[in-house]
Amino acid sequence: MEELLIFGWLAWIFPLLGALLTPLLAKVGDRVRDYGAIFFSFLSVVSTVALASYLFKGHVDWPLHDSFVWLSVEGSPILNKINAGILVDPLSIIMSNVVSIIAFLIMVYSLGYMKGEEGLTRYWFFMNLFIGNMLLLVLSDNLIQMLFGWEGVGLCSYALIGFYYKDSREGWKRYWVGEGDEAYPPSHAGLKAFIMTRFGDLLLFVGAFIILTFAGTLNFVELQNGAISRVPVWALLPAIIFFFGGPIGKSAQLPLMEWLPDAMAGPTTVSALIHAATMVKAGVYLVARMFPILYATKLASDSSTLLLMFYFIAWVGGLTSFVAGTQAMVSRELKKVLAYSTVSQIGYMMMALGIAGLSVEFITGYVGSIFHLMSHALFKAALFLAAGSVIHATGSRFMYDMGGLKKYMPITFWCMALASCSLAGVPILSGFWSKDMILEASLSSGEYMLFLLALSTVIVTSFYTFRMIGLVFYGESAGESHEHHLHEAPAIMWAPYAILVAGTVVLGVGGYFVRDWLIGSFEYLMISLHGEYISNIAEESFIAFLSTMCVAIGFVPAYIFYIKRLKSPDLSSKLFSSKLWTFLAKRWYINKIYYNLFVYPTIAISGWLYENFESKVVDGLNYYIASLAKQFSSKIRRIQTGDFNDNLTLFLLGIFVAVIILRFIILGVS
Repeated sequence: MEELLIFGWLAWIFPLLGALLTPLLAKVGDRVRDYGAIFFSFLSVVSTVALASYLFKGHVDWPLHDSFVWLSVEGSPILNKINAGILVDPLSIIMSNVVSIIAFLIMVYSLGYMKGEEGLTRYWFFMNLFIGNMLLLVLSDNLIQMLFGWEGVGLCSYALIGFYYKDSREGWKRYWVGEGDEAYPPSHAGLKAFIMTRFGDLLLFVGAFIILTFAGTLNFVELQNGAISRVPVWALLPAIIFFFGGPIGKSAQLPLMEWLPDAMAGPTTVSALIHAATMVKAGVYLVARMFPILYATKLASDSSTLLLMFYFIAWVGGLTSFVAGTQAMVSRELKKVLAYSTVSQIGYMMMALGIAGLSVEFITGYVGSIFHLMSHALFKAALFLAAGSVIHATGSRFMYDMGGLKKYMPITFWCMALASCSLAGVPILSGFWSKDMILEASLSSGEYMLFLLALSTVIVTSFYTFRMIGLVFYGESAGESHEHHLHEAPAIMWAPYAILVAGTVVLGVGGYFVRDWLIGSFEYLMISLHGEYISNIAEESFIAFLSTMCVAIGFVPAYIFYIKRLKSPDLSSKLFSSKLWTFLAKRWYINKIYYNLFVYPTIAISGWLYENFESKVVDGLNYYIASLAKQFSSKIRRIQTGDFNDNLTLFLLGIFVAVIILRFIILGVS
């Protein structure tokens, strides 16, 4: 049964090896480097697909586990032995396949999109390094090993967001991000992402240390088997809230969500892989990995205090989904609309996991979150790649520089339209089924405020999605002056996102059966956690009707103003209230508040310290010491006459002095 576990190791080793070999392959030739990088990502696909065969075997004693002793510290009260290992279960298998397959398609797309760019060796190196670290994160059996992958993907994210590190003004319309006083170059955006996610990681370390102190282990299997029960309730609640800081930062949730929209300064391939389909899901994955451990603790302790941690997760996710969705409604940049949408949809996943912890029928929320993670990865990666083709053709990131592209890019239009319908939750596409499971979980758990918040977000999502389609593909062409280079993307670019769209359509057409299959795959959790699942056809039908109506409510104004153009798009902002429109366009002033509270004061203080302390005190002291050394050396050098007799005399004198000193030392010792 465990003969395939070797692929759990190879899945992340292959791309890491590919990253290490990329500089060497570049010495052979550019084509060898490019196809070599793609080959190693393909090997990770083969490995994860081999693991997926476990999901179709009759009976598997989950989880499957393989490890060896990595470090041993005898006599240490905690962590006297650190293992390296992999953990294979339905969650890690699904997530690893999502990562590897989408990553491979994006690598293929990169052959066309990144053609002719400078620094491609660096690009391929960090892309494969990211894939390897992401799969290491997913397949690790303990938190310590997982953190190597966790920090590794953060490093790659920083490097790839700032890929265009020269911050050229010539690239203003292509790879800068934002407008006015919130316009940032790639290097700034990369640093912003790195700092904000590191803050979340610091909170994660604090929470993990509290758990380690009491439980004595950070191995997921050992925690699940009862080690977590050693952590007293009074320590567990703050530990989990601190712990959740890591997922909040990595998955761009409130209040650490502002880095992700600005991460769109990186190449579109990076946005699709790291900031839509994979890395930003790492936070959701970690919460899902910890969920059975925390839910079992809640059942064992029977303490209402532990319910607070699930309420905290649910409300952070719910509020994030709504706030980010409203920001997408008014954004003028194509990739930023998709970025806000990503933050919003991840909020849905977090909310589902929080709600699952509040219900006996936890499987609906838990599976709904995993289903939406799969669904969102497919359609959002497709949307980003299609957006990359649009930006590649028009040379601008602004939707108001587009328009009328349907006749020039028909394949991209249909792919983007179908993926957008899935994002909005149009029936029979994958987003419809996964989103409805989350709505069902919120309603059945009795969390009616969260249910209404989620329904409101469906309306918002529908509006900004079809507004985006209208601005990009309908109306008068904004590119009449450069029609000669408006054309469909080459097959090497449109084929990957067409495959992803086909995936979301297939997943949607068979959505009802996929849902039941996922519930069956996680049945072992229901058994171990004493959960239950009762299908309620009437409730499911009611939610499907409500969600479809909400999609329609959001679609109608988008159709009137942006697709059919029955009214001027500018009128929508006036009807919506110009002050409210500005409030949303300014990102609820969250970003500005952060800059005013933290960034600008830090820059001002560091500037004052540089001018008044470093320049005057530190540098002054250095210059003073240097001048003393110079004066001393100028006096000493006078005895260096260059005469051989003088040098020999001083040499012998030195030896005589050394002998006398040694004699006194020896006599003193004796």
